[in-house]
Amino acid sequence: MPSLSGKTLFITGASRGIGLSIALRAARDGANIAVAAKTTSPDPRLPGTVHSAVEQINAAGGHGLACPCDVRCDDQISVAVQRTIETFGGIDILVNNASALFLAGTLDTPTKRFDLVHAVNVRGTFLSSQACLPHLKRAANPHILNLAPPLNFEARWFAPHLAYSLSKFGMSLCVLGMAEEFRSAGIAVNALWPRTAIATAAVRNLLGGDDAVRRCRQPEIVADAAYAILTQPSRECTGQYFLDEDVLRDSGVRDLSSYAVDPTAELLPDFFV
Repeated sequence: MPSLSGKTLFITGASRGIGLSIALRAARDGANIAVAAKTTSPDPRLPGTVHSAVEQINAAGGHGLACPCDVRCDDQISVAVQRTIETFGGIDILVNNASALFLAGTLDTPTKRFDLVHAVNVRGTFLSSQACLPHLKRAANPHILNLAPPLNFEARWFAPHLAYSLSKFGMSLCVLGMAEEFRSAGIAVNALWPRTAIATAAVRNLLGGDDAVRRCRQPEIVADAAYAILTQPSRECTGQYFLDEDVLRDSGVRDLSSYAVDPTAELLPDFFV
């Protein structure tokens, strides 16, 4: 069976939520995981730090490395990547998971919020990829996976929150361009997006509280789908826009009810699907 044993993953935003779940799934194989995230001290509003994530990764059987890093800053990314190389000897997989959320119309979007979502989502994805690519070129089965939506250009995905949508589709366009740019090098570049809302701090704090969380799936559904993608041969699986439940069904999983926070609740569709 495919495995991530011995592989090194560089995961942005892996101190909590989907990024941490992807890290823990890889850790069960004994993978090395660089936790590239900004949170170093506990925050009552946001559970998890780079250090607590490393503790969980190690407990799950992996080898974690805390890399405090703001993906908006190229110098911090460079330091984090270099520490990863010095510790683990290479990078096999980059997961661009770090993301900023701001949902407002054009007239209600301050410049600083526009800049934030683009700096984290698009700039962070581009810079992290740029820093990891020289090392991915030397890997046996290299992958880049962006947590980004399918390229579905419909007005309904842009009109309510244009700034955020532009930034997330910017991550999707990175897949389109980089998959072709690095196809000959054998580096897979794909996107993964959840079909339903996922139970994260963002949903609880910004999108409806506990009632919205009850209608979500657990982050593990995205982690299991990511695992299925990242264990594919990179030359045979690139330039794709995957939805989590489609990946799992193609892998033979028929019953997804175990991923629901509340199996009796109606699931809340995610953005862009």
